[in-house]
Amino acid sequence: MTISSLPLSYCTNVHPGRSVAEVEEGLDRFTIPIKSGYGHDLAAGLWLAAPVIRELESTPDAIRRFADGLTRRGLTCYTLNAFPYGDFHSARVKENVYLPDWTQPNRLDYTLACARVLAALLPAGVDGSISTVPLGFKPFEHPADFADRCADQLIELARGLDRLHSDTGRVIRLALEPEPFCVIETTDETLRFFARLRERATGAGALDVVQTHLGVCYDVCHQAVEFEDVAASIRSLAAAEIRINKVHITCAIEIANPGTNAAARSALARYVEPRYLHQTFARTPTGIVKQVDLDERLTATPPTEFRDASMWRVHFHVPVNAEHLGPLGTTRGELKTALAVVPELNYAPHLEVETYTWEVLPGGGTPNIVEGFARELTATRQLLMSSSSEHRP
Repeated sequence: MTISSLPLSYCTNVHPGRSVAEVEEGLDRFTIPIKSGYGHDLAAGLWLAAPVIRELESTPDAIRRFADGLTRRGLTCYTLNAFPYGDFHSARVKENVYLPDWTQPNRLDYTLACARVLAALLPAGVDGSISTVPLGFKPFEHPADFADRCADQLIELARGLDRLHSDTGRVIRLALEPEPFCVIETTDETLRFFARLRERATGAGALDVVQTHLGVCYDVCHQAVEFEDVAASIRSLAAAEIRINKVHITCAIEIANPGTNAAARSALARYVEPRYLHQTFARTPTGIVKQVDLDERLTATPPTEFRDASMWRVHFHVPVNAEHLGPLGTTRGELKTALAVVPELNYAPHLEVETYTWEVLPGGGTPNIVEGFARELTATRQLLMSSSSEHRP
């Protein structure tokens, strides 16, 4: 019943990182100044793409040198983002970020390699977490046994993490990250998949290693976009004994009464961009309607079901300290609710700010990342302190 005592983390997927040198350049150019502006201990939630992991494992002392570099910079690392496998800063990422999916051997191999690297980076006495793609992307074509094949690979991963624990003494937990339009996107789908995992975890100790090493990354923005009750969602995962290994502290865009709010739709049009996917959901009198990506047609002449909606929410990570962005709203209220519920858990999930979109924000871009992230972290710390004090005996 506590908020994590670890330093708050921010995810470095906001910076390019196609080589070890580029990752380290990002730490020097952005992370150290962000830490200075924030004024408190800061953890680097590293995104280490597959080429970076291969480079780190290519020579016996490369990981040690990288770990020493973190220490020299006064940074710790207890979590990795292994969701993006390849270049997360190419001109067009979109649906490619979900590849390879969890049926593919290279997804398993990459994630195990990430775990080996993280085991060498972890501070003494600290468990690690790795967030990952929620199986795959729904609009892609999948075989009938897709979920079972994913489950079997994830059980194999859990066994590998258990062996790593035996070899190194480090506990590292995977965190599947439900996301709109993915094979696991809703809380109900998460509950069903973990029930499937447990059913398929046969053999000596298999269920125990699944329970220990497999859980979720709860990205607050994602469940808010789905129009879920985030408090009920978190509590239902806890009731099902599905561990939330990591919380992504994130906010989405929100528009009330979009059909009559032309100013907000015009502002939203500035968020149409070619790199990332921005799944768009609308709450209507008859249910939720959704579109796989934000486009100018939707903002200019929305179809009837979107025009009649009481609210739109868009999967575009916006600064978590913002209540409004001009005429646009944000889901910061949902974030406050989620962080108020997290202390009810009987463990402390890892906490990470993950606004990866600074380079594509209207009026954002590289010059604003340091100051912007420092403000986000400061505002998040204030929310966490408030939540912690409310739950203190």
